[in-house]
Amino acid sequence: MNLKQQHTDFIKTEAKRLGFLSCGVSKAQFLEEEAPRLENWLNKQMHGQMHYMENHFDKRLDPTKLVEGSKSVISLLLNYFPEKTQDHETYKLSKYAYGTDYHFVIKDKLKSLLHAIQGEIGEVEGRAFVDSAPVLDKAWAAKSGLGWIGKHSNLLTQQVGSFYFIAELIIDLELEYDGITTDHCGTCTKCIDACPTKAIAEPYVVDGSKCISYFTIELKENIPTEFKGQFEDWMFGCDICQDVCPWNRFSKSHNEPLFNPHPDLLDMTKKDWEEITEETFKKVFKKSAVKRTKFSGLKRNINFLKD
Repeated sequence: MNLKQQHTDFIKTEAKRLGFLSCGVSKAQFLEEEAPRLENWLNKQMHGQMHYMENHFDKRLDPTKLVEGSKSVISLLLNYFPEKTQDHETYKLSKYAYGTDYHFVIKDKLKSLLHAIQGEIGEVEGRAFVDSAPVLDKAWAAKSGLGWIGKHSNLLTQQVGSFYFIAELIIDLELEYDGITTDHCGTCTKCIDACPTKAIAEPYVVDGSKCISYFTIELKENIPTEFKGQFEDWMFGCDICQDVCPWNRFSKSHNEPLFNPHPDLLDMTKKDWEEITEETFKKVFKKSAVKRTKFSGLKRNINFLKD
């Protein structure tokens, strides 16, 4: 076995040990196919008020501009599918936001992985990325053979579905690279048909400025009244396109204790949410990604659903 293969095998074994669902590797180079797609998406203003998407265009497409001397992009998936979900008759949160903010959980695992690589292989430099830097996570994961990008623009994996986080470790070490996998969406249009705000503009293209997740998390001003009655009780994020996807019937619950919800969360009724105080918000979402929308943002979303 050559050294590159040895190193790659070690990294994948270590990733599994740390609880990652899977790990794939691709060469750190310019994302040629994604460049025109991203440019077109931005030109059509599909990012709405997410102006940060316009920044660092070259870095988004070229990891060597992000991490000097980088040779490999290690993509990792971490399952977050919960054992129990909220009651159907309440205001809903995206399942990814039930427990501790994934940024913290995954960053710690990535640091452990990098330390393990350095301990085993020697001087390896790199950076960890969890959805907080200009990295096209889904493109890299697809390039690394971890799945294909579905018609709802989420990464999909056979026998697993799509309820997982994607993260990267970009390092200056050459490894054995994985090949891409094939698309298994076929003629299915369940996600397109189910989206209440018609945010899936065409297969594989999501108009972010019409997405319920965008309105409830990213948009800082009032939600446009023309979307009233179309949110199906989603107050933070939205899982509709994933919930209807046939591949998600294979989802199995995660085994990461930090992703378990606060004990009060699953039992909260619509009335509880409507009467939520800042104190309860701070208690239930102490370490949650929901803090991003702040108490005032969540109240705005609930009032929009309620009126």
